[in-house]
Amino acid sequence: MKTDTIFYTLLQNLPSVLFEILQQSPTQALRYEFSSVEIKELARRIDGLFIPLPEYPQDPIYFVEVQYQNDDNLYWRLITEAFVYLNQYRPDKTWKAVVLWAKRSLDPGIPTAYQTSLSDGQIQVIYLDELTDTSSSIGLGIIGLVVAPEGEAVEVARNLIGQVQQADVNNRRQLLELVERMLVYKFSNKSRQELEAMFGLTEWRKTRFYQEVREEVEQELKQEVEQEVEQRTKIETKLEAIPRMSNMGFSVEQIAQALDLDVEVVRKAIEKQSEGES
Repeated sequence: MKTDTIFYTLLQNLPSVLFEILQQSPTQALRYEFSSVEIKELARRIDGLFIPLPEYPQDPIYFVEVQYQNDDNLYWRLITEAFVYLNQYRPDKTWKAVVLWAKRSLDPGIPTAYQTSLSDGQIQVIYLDELTDTSSSIGLGIIGLVVAPEGEAVEVARNLIGQVQQADVNNRRQLLELVERMLVYKFSNKSRQELEAMFGLTEWRKTRFYQEVREEVEQELKQEVEQEVEQRTKIETKLEAIPRMSNMGFSVEQIAQALDLDVEVVRKAIEKQSEGES
């Protein structure tokens, strides 16, 4: 699972986490609509776009990018995308760009051209592994899990699950689904049965994500069975053709080549036919 997909899912379901990262009130999310918009001229998609609702025209648009790998061109690309979007949609609003780096060492620094041409604070840079007290909210806790070192991830995950289990019952299933996605990503070498045993999860079988994964597995198994049956049918059809071709005077080698079978398989089939006739 790609990290941009993970964060798209997180921001889509818990948009308040962006404002928590920016040290603003999480209720700010109620004033925005979150989306991921395609920039037609560039054939690219912005990771996250927060557009203020009509009743809050004074609030800025937020362009959000998440980066977990080295990318010397990120700032150039992000600002280009932002300006192309502004030209494409012509919003009568201010805007800001937020870059979420996994860690500081990945950040090549804002290009000088943008440091001098954009107003102070136009680009806000956050290093996710430096966020403090991610246990203060479930959204920040999920980010903490994603960036946690392998040796600490299990304990972080258990604390996060404990928070979810204490959440309002109406939101618990949605939050559990989010946590499950993160667990599958973070512990990709573990089966779901192993994760269930590791973290004492009993409710996630009811989540939509669990059901989707189960349906995918069932569909894959069904396709495998169908392919196996189809392959077996093809082989049986070829085996049935061997006696007829042999009676028509074709040699073992000719039959094997024509049916794309091993010579020994053809020879045994002919011997079996001979034994049956005798």
